[in-house]
Amino acid sequence: MPEVLTNAAEFTVSEIAQAVKRTVEDEFGHVRVRGEISGFRGQHSSGHAYFTLKDDAASIDAVIWKGNFARLAFRPEEGLEVIATGRLTTFPRSSKYQIVIEQIEPAGAGALMALLEERRKKLLAEGLFARERKRPLPYLPRVIGVITSPTGAVIRDILHRLDDRFPSHVLVWPVRVQGDTCAPEVVNAIEGFNAFLPNGPIPRPDILIVARGGGSIEDLWGFNEEAVVRAVAASGIPVISAVGHETDTTLIDYASDMRAPTPTAAAEAAVPVRAELIAYVDDQGSRQRQAARRSLLSLKDRLRAASAGLPRPADLVATQRQSLDLAGTRLSGGLRHFVQDRRLAFSRLAGAIQPRLVRQRHAELMSRLDNLDHRALSGLHKTTERARLTFDPRAARLAGSVEQAIERKRTHFVRLAPRLSPQPLRAELRQLQGQLAPLAQRLLQLPDRITADRRQSLSQLAKLLETLSYRSVLARGYALVQDDAGNVVSSAGSLKPGDALKLTFADGEVGASVSGAPPQKRKSPRSPSDDGSQESLF
Repeated sequence: MPEVLTNAAEFTVSEIAQAVKRTVEDEFGHVRVRGEISGFRGQHSSGHAYFTLKDDAASIDAVIWKGNFARLAFRPEEGLEVIATGRLTTFPRSSKYQIVIEQIEPAGAGALMALLEERRKKLLAEGLFARERKRPLPYLPRVIGVITSPTGAVIRDILHRLDDRFPSHVLVWPVRVQGDTCAPEVVNAIEGFNAFLPNGPIPRPDILIVARGGGSIEDLWGFNEEAVVRAVAASGIPVISAVGHETDTTLIDYASDMRAPTPTAAAEAAVPVRAELIAYVDDQGSRQRQAARRSLLSLKDRLRAASAGLPRPADLVATQRQSLDLAGTRLSGGLRHFVQDRRLAFSRLAGAIQPRLVRQRHAELMSRLDNLDHRALSGLHKTTERARLTFDPRAARLAGSVEQAIERKRTHFVRLAPRLSPQPLRAELRQLQGQLAPLAQRLLQLPDRITADRRQSLSQLAKLLETLSYRSVLARGYALVQDDAGNVVSSAGSLKPGDALKLTFADGEVGASVSGAPPQKRKSPRSPSDDGSQESLF
């Protein structure tokens, strides 16, 4: 077949791909594309983001490089309609064209409101907006933390309102309230205030105010971010949200413990009016003093009424005093009469207790005692004689009974004598010998059996002793260290240079001495397997 001659230029695939790439980039170096995000799965492990923009008739691949993704004011989400700004380029390896996005924004307020409503429903389903999660605000906070821009009019309004109502200690955490860094800075501020220690160098706020002035939904979008809402819900310090004007609503308004329509209203809700509080305290103090005064007057009146019904103290003791005086008057006369009566009674008895009469009475009593003594002796003799007369006949009868019993026993044994002849006894003896012979044989064998058992037990104990003996350890390469007194050395710290030692090995003993510096104590004991030698001791 003849060769076809042509003057058309030849291009490689790479040259064609690069030419197409330059053409597309030169023609579409800056474009704005409106479409719906599809296939977005977040950032790749490299930090880049890949997805597709599509409408009802076509689709285009999109990529956001890692550096641009970190600077985006609005993060892409699956199914959201957006306007992407960037440049078109091609990917030569797969012959596809794509848009490299540098900026992205929602396609109008309607898309933002749809995204906001979807996020609100998600967080509501998680229970972050539940009413039972909201905590009461402290009545009189010592320290107030304010999260806002330090240069705007909001912080001046809050400070001015707090100074008018109740001057308090205010800590301001400066943040950007608009833009792509607004949300992370607000999250850091809330978590930072919660990280303060109650008694630390910087006092921990008792209440937080997140404040910002009014603006469009795009301007307030940082306070609708999910991270900010979760930080407000997780705060251990009560939070007042004061973002925007009264008609503006953000998601942190639902998660906060209280929503204030304006930053000024947030300051008013944080603290009471100092003058009103002082007046209230003064009024309560005045009412308390009046109540105490009325109560005291009422008690005085009751005491006066009760005392009116009581008799006078002088009247209560008048009768007893008169009785005491009368008894005192009678006491002296009664004592004199009592003494006179006792004297007359003793004088009448004096004649009856003369010494002669006492001796006579004593003689009479002694005579009676002697008579009783004689009567006791005679009675004892009579009792003894009666007992002898009673027991002598019985003793005679007892002797006869004993002799009869002895005679009966003798007769009994005489009758039994024929039955106890030597022949039966010898037969019975032989029978007993036959029974005792095996027992004697077993008894003779018993010492040998006991000796064999003891010998076996002793052999087993000897083997156990040999197994547990330290000499079996010496056979494995160890040595027994003893000082010159024969004591076992178990610690290197107990030795000093110059000490004489005796080392016992499995095959003999050798002498040694300690040299060098004293050994240092180790922090942790080492097992014998760590170092098999004891050369460090010598």
